Amino acid sequence: MDTEKLAKIFKALGHPTRIKIVEHLMEMDTCVCGQIVNIFPYSQSTISQHLKLLKESGIVCGEVEGPKTRFCVDKHALNQVKTYMENLK
Repeated sequence: MDTEKLAKIFKALGHPTRIKIVEHLMEMDTCVCGQIVNIFPYSQSTISQHLKLLKESGIVCGEVEGPKTRFCVDKHALNQVKTYMENLK
């Protein structure tokens, strides 16, 4: 993974709410935006913005299902970050 991609991921994970969203998605495996909104004290638009940044970074994937978008964590991307961190000395 190149440094540009890593920087984008680290920036996306630089907010506590986004970290909590990723943790929630890891637990649930997949989730629609409305379900995520229900567990946080933020508006739909705020959660959507956080999801947008996570998706742009490559950590989260979104799949449109009718009127809803189903989100999940890209475990391959997170494993690449984990490998990078483990190799730091």
